[in-house]
Amino acid sequence: MNAQKRVYDNVLQTIGNTPLIKLNKVVADLPCPVYAKVDFFNPGNSIKDRMAMKMLEVAEQEGKIKPGGTIIEGTSGNTGMGLALAAIIKGYKCIFTTTDKQSKEKIDILKAVGAEVIVCPTNVEPEDPRSYYSVSKRLAKEVPNSWYVNQYDNLANRQAHYETTAPELWEQTEGKVTHVVVASGTGGTITGIGMYMKEKNPNIKMWAIDSYGSLLKKWHETGELDMGEVYPYISEGFGEDFLPENYIKEVIDRFEKVTDKGGAVMARRIAKEEGLFVGYSAGSVIAGLKQLKDQLKSTDLVVVIFHDHGSRYVGKIYNDEWMMDRGFLDVDTVKDLIGGLGKRRLVTIDQAATVNEAMALMKKYDIEQIPVMNQTEIVGAISQTGLFKKLIENSDVKELAVASIMEAAMPVVEMNTTVERLTHFINKNNGAVLAKDESGEYHILTKYDILNAFSK
Repeated sequence: MNAQKRVYDNVLQTIGNTPLIKLNKVVADLPCPVYAKVDFFNPGNSIKDRMAMKMLEVAEQEGKIKPGGTIIEGTSGNTGMGLALAAIIKGYKCIFTTTDKQSKEKIDILKAVGAEVIVCPTNVEPEDPRSYYSVSKRLAKEVPNSWYVNQYDNLANRQAHYETTAPELWEQTEGKVTHVVVASGTGGTITGIGMYMKEKNPNIKMWAIDSYGSLLKKWHETGELDMGEVYPYISEGFGEDFLPENYIKEVIDRFEKVTDKGGAVMARRIAKEEGLFVGYSAGSVIAGLKQLKDQLKSTDLVVVIFHDHGSRYVGKIYNDEWMMDRGFLDVDTVKDLIGGLGKRRLVTIDQAATVNEAMALMKKYDIEQIPVMNQTEIVGAISQTGLFKKLIENSDVKELAVASIMEAAMPVVEMNTTVERLTHFINKNNGAVLAKDESGEYHILTKYDILNAFSK
C-alpha cells in the first residue's frame, strides 16, 4: 500500500477531508446505497471543528478578537471542542456555557482542553437570563477583550460547510449524490451543504432531521415559530426552540422528526452492526432516513452526516441502566434485565451463620431475600416473610443456624429466559430468582426488578 505520509504543523491542519463510508446492516431494508460522512475523524471528534475554525478565522480577519482574547460561546459541547482546540494553537482563552441536559463527558472534555464551562438550566426560554444563550451574551459584555461567537447567527458557520463539507461530498460521490440527510440544530451544516448542492444539481434533496420538542419542522412547513411545539427533549445536538439566522428555508426540502428513543436505539445499532462508534445525532439521522425509505428508489445515492463520536455519550445512550431508566432499552430476556440493572453485589449467607446475622444483613443492605450457601453451592434461601412467621412463633430462633430454618433455594433460570416467563417462577412463596452468567457469577432478580421492567 503506497499511502502518502503527511506531516502537519499543528492539529488544526487535520480538520476536514473525512472519509465517506458505506453502511450495510442498519440500512439493509433501504432500496439504495447509503454512505456516511464520518466527521468524528476530525481532531475534535465532530463536524463542528470545521465551522469553529471558519468562524474564528473570520473574526480574526474582521478584528473582532485580539491576541490573548477570550472566546465566549453557548454550546452543546462539540462547537466548544473545536473552538477550544483552535484557542490552544492560537493562544486564546475560552468560556463556554452549556445546558444541564448535555452529557457529562462533553463537559469533562471541554474542561480537559482548558475551557471554563458554565452549566445552565435546559427548561427555560432562550430569553430567560438563566439560559445558556443569555449567560453567554452577558459574559461577552462583561469580559474584556472577548468575542461572542454566536454560532446560531454567525453566517461563517454555514460558509464553512459550503466551502469544505459539501465539495468533499460532491467529489467523493463523483456528483452522483441524490439525497443528503442531516440532523439540524444551528442550521449551518444543512444550509451550507444545501447551498452548494443546489448550485450543482437543484434536484438533490436536502432532508433535515428534527426532534420532538423542537419548532424547526413546523417553521419549515408553515413559516410559523410556534412555541407550543417546544418542550424539553433528551436528544442532543439538534433541534431548536428558536430560529437561528443560518437557515435558508429554500435549500431544505423537508424536516423529519425522530423520537429520543429512536435516535438512541439506532446509535447503539450503528456501533454494534457497522463498527462506527457514533453520537446521538447519527442514530437519529438513520432513524429518520428509515422513516422516509418509501420515498427512495434503487437509483438513489444517499449521504448521511455522522456528526460526532460515541465517546461523548458513554454515560447516556451507551449505558444500559440510563437507557432502561428512560424506557429506551427493550427488555426481552433475563440477560437484558440484568444488563440494565448495572453492577450490584449479590449478598449471600453461609448456612452455618445465625438467623441474627441474616437479619443484620437484610437491614444493612435493605433486601428481602438472601441465598444460603454451603461454600460455593446454593442450598437454600431466607426471606423476610419466612423469618417473620418463625419469629412470631418462637423468638428464640434468632440464635439458631440459618440451615435449621431456611426455605427452599430460589429457582435458577437461564440467561435467555424471557421476562414474561419469569412470572411462572415468582409467586407468594418465592419472591426472587437467580441466574448464572457465562462467567459463573450469580445474579438475583426480585419481584420489584420484574415489575419495574414491565412498567417501562
